[in-house]
Amino acid sequence: MKHVDRHDPVGRAWVADAIQAVEADANRSCDTHLHVFPLPPRWGIDLYLKDESVHPTGSLKHRLARSLFLYGLANGWIGATTTIIEASSGSTAVSEAYFARLLGLPFIAVIPATTSPEKREIIEFYGGKCHLVDDPKKIYEESARLAAETDGHFMDQFTYAERATDWRGNNNIAESIYQQMTLERHPEPTWIVVGAGTGGTSATIGRYIRYRRHATRLCVADPEGSAFYPSWVLGEDQPAPGSSIEGIGRPRVEPSFLPTVIDRMTQVPDALSVAAMRWVREVTRRDVGGSTGTNIAAAVQIIKEMRDGGVQGSVVTLICDGGERYRHTYCDDAWLAAKGIDIGPHLGRLRAFLSS
Repeated sequence: MKHVDRHDPVGRAWVADAIQAVEADANRSCDTHLHVFPLPPRWGIDLYLKDESVHPTGSLKHRLARSLFLYGLANGWIGATTTIIEASSGSTAVSEAYFARLLGLPFIAVIPATTSPEKREIIEFYGGKCHLVDDPKKIYEESARLAAETDGHFMDQFTYAERATDWRGNNNIAESIYQQMTLERHPEPTWIVVGAGTGGTSATIGRYIRYRRHATRLCVADPEGSAFYPSWVLGEDQPAPGSSIEGIGRPRVEPSFLPTVIDRMTQVPDALSVAAMRWVREVTRRDVGGSTGTNIAAAVQIIKEMRDGGVQGSVVTLICDGGERYRHTYCDDAWLAAKGIDIGPHLGRLRAFLSS
């Protein structure tokens, strides 16, 4: 009888300590807030913003990064000397840089050269290195090349996002939403509206809705230029140039995108996304990013339809990150003018929405 024993007690002990460190970070972080967006009470419709910007690294991607690290550690892919590589438009890289520093691991973010300078600075603040790529479509292969070159691990959020998160519960974002809604006048949301970058968040929420037998419908708000919307409509992959709204929209349909759990997709023009981002700040004093604007634009459309149809209920969407990450882009009128993005007409209609 033959056998081969590859048990590494030192390596296993390090992994155990690393998992405890990542879970301790989660234990220190209270659940994110669910803010009420002011709508006229007579409508009988409530809008809530789940504020994911209050995570330690300032965005929704903190949840994903934590799940990806736990997944990689439990699978034996990450050890005490592993270099972590990630393809990202910024926010996931920020969060992964944080967790890599927590575990004492080197981190390289492969990001589009157009990524906001604020995000690059935060990645470097957490000890990560930024590897810029001119063509956003090349970030995957460049990440794989760097992982092979450094004998590292390519986290590959776009493949593993939907499987690294426990969609049945364990305080995932869906379970958190429903628990926080229990004392509201419409505790079961009529709609939940989210964007899609990897597709992991929409997959988690969509699965949870079905698993818990909720009547809630799921809308994915997709920016123009993304492959998700046309592919969902036509039922087949449709290549696209990619999105100008950082963090959501992709030039290809990612493996973690699960179209079968989505009830509606809404394509949002870039100018409307930025206008909605500015409008949220006007109405709530909360400084939000462009992807939040995309979510809000789709939520407003749903609320208009509910109001016109005499339907009462609640709508929940996400604050994905803060506007401070976009001071030189979406917050800059000169930048918008140079890009030919006119938010004026959209901003006017959004302002009229509350008074109509």
